[in-house]
Amino acid sequence: MDLAGKTGLIGGIEAGGTKFVLAVGHSPTEIIARHEIPTESPANTLAQAAAWLESHGQIDAIGIASFGPVELDQSSPRWGYITNTPKPGWANCDIAGFFAERFGVPIGFDTDVNGAALAEHQHGAGRDASSLAYITVGTGIGGGLILGGKPVHGAAHPEMGHIYPRRHSHDMNFEGTCPHHRDCLEGLASGPAIKARWGASLSELPSDHIAHEIIADYLAQIAHSLIAMTAAEAIVMGGGVMKTPRLLDRVRKRASELSAAYFPGQAKHKIVAPGLGDQAGITGAMLLAPSV
Repeated sequence: MDLAGKTGLIGGIEAGGTKFVLAVGHSPTEIIARHEIPTESPANTLAQAAAWLESHGQIDAIGIASFGPVELDQSSPRWGYITNTPKPGWANCDIAGFFAERFGVPIGFDTDVNGAALAEHQHGAGRDASSLAYITVGTGIGGGLILGGKPVHGAAHPEMGHIYPRRHSHDMNFEGTCPHHRDCLEGLASGPAIKARWGASLSELPSDHIAHEIIADYLAQIAHSLIAMTAAEAIVMGGGVMKTPRLLDRVRKRASELSAAYFPGQAKHKIVAPGLGDQAGITGAMLLAPSV
């Protein structure tokens, strides 16, 4: 690529179902401006995001970490699309194509959770870990996995929030809120699932409410499964639900009980909060921007 006129600025877009977080900087750790806009219709949201990026002058590359499902197969004509999301208006949205056409620069694209996982592995809680899984627990539940320094892609991207956990003995009758799978992990332990059966967020419920035990059990099961299947050294748990006081401690305790001291390398496994806090997603988006 001809480097004449390059500014050294990269753009980052953390495309979330509730809001878009935008940033420009010279590197993922040198962000010089940051902005948030609500996620409205694709036409309005993408136009606002592009206008804000353009207001900072020439951008040499853009990284997009998006809510999904998305198409990550670079041989597909639909690479860079948000695909069959239930978010109204956003299904089959060519988000990467929009910015590629508008800016004429290289575009990096992945899921929001893979972006956050990459950021935590390189700059956050997993800096000293050989492998890392990132789980976000909020409006939905999603996960990204870093092995060999790269996000794991198979036929598509992981959908960790849609595994079926073993039902807690005090939670047998709730059918779940996932429109696709009902009582998958997201359908049982996401923010909307918690509110649907207890009428409040987890942090609003008394500390001795059975909900804390139930949700910790479900989240410990995904941690246990990740350790069993991938041997991930660090499991980072973020998102709004995980800000509930003592929830992370409950998850650690229950995950330890589930492991029954069986796994090799037990002492190396850790379940931790994001080292980058709420900056993991936008830092990951910046990391996805191709080098130019």
